[in-house]
This record gives sequence, structure tokens and C-alpha cells, in this order.
Amino acid sequence: MLKRSFHRLKTHPSKGVRTGAGLLLVMGGIMGWLPVLGFWMLPFGIILLSVDFHWARRVRRKSEVLWGRRKQRKAQARIEK
Repeated sequence: MLKRSFHRLKTHPSKGVRTGAGLLLVMGGIMGWLPVLGFWMLPFGIILLSVDFHWARRVRRKSEVLWGRRKQRKAQARIEK
């Protein structure tokens, strides 16, 4: 259900709705130490903002590359053991 809602928001025709929701998620993610809000909101906000903004798309792509390299290093370390 959450996946469907996020997809619907990501493909929403209004740029203002996507931008507003993305900024709210990022701000909520920054205040992740508070109850209910969490650091999980930050990547969702960046993904949502990356639909419309180049800087957010670059941040998302760099994060994906770093995460992929980290997974490869862990897999290599397991194979070598």
C-alpha cells in the first residue's frame, strides 16, 4: 500500500504537490531523532524531489553508486573468506 501511494505521488501531474511533499519528507528526515519522524523520510524526499530537480537527481544517483559499490565490496569480502 505504501509503495502504491508513493508511486502515485511520484507520478502526480502537479509539480507543486511533488515538491511540497518532497520538502516535507526531507525536513522530517532531518529531524529524525523525534518520535514518528525518522531518518527513513530523507531518501524518500530526495527520490520525490529528483523527479523535478537536477541537483536532487545527482544526489540520488551518487548515493545509488556508492551503495552499489559498498554492496560489491561486501560481496567480494564474503567470497574471499
